[in-house]
Amino acid sequence: MEQRVTIQNKELTVEISSLGAEIKSVKKDGVQMMWSGDPAVWDGVAPILFPICGSLKEDKYQYEGREYTLSKHGFVKYTLFEVESQSQEQVVFVTRSNEKTRESYPFDFEFRVAFRLSGSTLSVEYGVKNCGRELYFSLGAHEAYACPEGIEEYALLFDQEETFDSTRLEGSLIREDTIRVSEPSRLLPLKESYFKEDTLVFQQLKSRKVTLAHQNSSKKITLSFPGHDYFMVWHKPGGRYICLEPWCGLPDEVGSSYDFTRKKGIIRLTDEAVYSHQITFEL
Repeated sequence: MEQRVTIQNKELTVEISSLGAEIKSVKKDGVQMMWSGDPAVWDGVAPILFPICGSLKEDKYQYEGREYTLSKHGFVKYTLFEVESQSQEQVVFVTRSNEKTRESYPFDFEFRVAFRLSGSTLSVEYGVKNCGRELYFSLGAHEAYACPEGIEEYALLFDQEETFDSTRLEGSLIREDTIRVSEPSRLLPLKESYFKEDTLVFQQLKSRKVTLAHQNSSKKITLSFPGHDYFMVWHKPGGRYICLEPWCGLPDEVGSSYDFTRKKGIIRLTDEAVYSHQITFEL
């Protein structure tokens, strides 16, 4: 059964669901910073993407001569995690492979997500342990930040100048060509028109830090994502939110061969290695 876990300090109060280890609420000084998860628009808040990011071509892949099916973003967002440890300012969730996961994903793994508070900063650390002879996976974050005034009141400030070339999509698969959505700058004012093709897909960002800032107030959130090679920005018309998504992996390419081991952005672990990545939110 799903349970909600709350961690807090003097500055932040964070509520996390055991279903998908998904952040449901982040409040600073009593002000909600996350999207509400309104099912009339989009019922997510901050789903974790594992063992794939985005979609597979025809929702299928091949591994060692067998074909498997995985839906968009993988199964972890539907998985009930266990609380492995908890204190006032941190909690660690864990899930493991089992007979059910092996039906669609024939690998043995442990997957941990640790949430920790330090002042006005929330860190989220993902740990993937290979418990078999090899493990192939992708991993991504999908947090939706509240923009109650509408996204065009906000802008993204990157820590380096960027060209803002977004990879084009064909359905939910990536193409080879790109489109420039804005002139080179550190600043990207948000526009509804950017999301006519669903998602901005940045494969060549130099930045590993971005600030979502209200253009007429001091409200801001700074996201740091070292080690994440890909960055998505997503918004659904009618939603008062913007999703900032650091990914270690990509959707399938239009011309995918279905070979999971050759998938663009795939991560491979051998022996009993552990893959660990962290993102932080400074509010």
